[in-house]
Amino acid sequence: MTTFYDLSAQNIRGENIAMADFAGKVVLVVNTASECGFTPQYQGLQDLYAKYHDEGLVILGFPCNQFGGQEPGENDTIEQACQINYGVEFPMFAKVDVNGANSHEVFQYLTKALPGTFGRKVKWNFTKFLIGRDGKPLKRFAPTKRPESMDADIARVLAK
Repeated sequence: MTTFYDLSAQNIRGENIAMADFAGKVVLVVNTASECGFTPQYQGLQDLYAKYHDEGLVILGFPCNQFGGQEPGENDTIEQACQINYGVEFPMFAKVDVNGANSHEVFQYLTKALPGTFGRKVKWNFTKFLIGRDGKPLKRFAPTKRPESMDADIARVLAK
């Protein structure tokens, strides 16, 4: 049976990253977009990362252009926009599909483990998946759930 730690993805610079590199960490996986109404959530995500990184939180951003074409840029443009506009320090990955036949294995795994209102589909940009230190998917958050409102959930998982 596949676990989160069996998966891998290319980071935004094209390097293959094993999810096993994050073993023992609390992981928040987010599908992102630079031209979305929820794009300001990058700031809230960065704030959570800054607050909890030393306690073991890692946020993994996966740009996606499947929702309204709101992530049209190439990886280098996306990376620059994240750093310049929001000071993003958490790991960003190469642009992926999160739904459909070409959906990335990370999202295939997470949507199967934590189906949402629309079943195994991701509803929109900035859907978030919280994964415990043991690699077990724990909770799915809707795109409208602001990062700062997830603080208590993250603190509770970090404390375990």
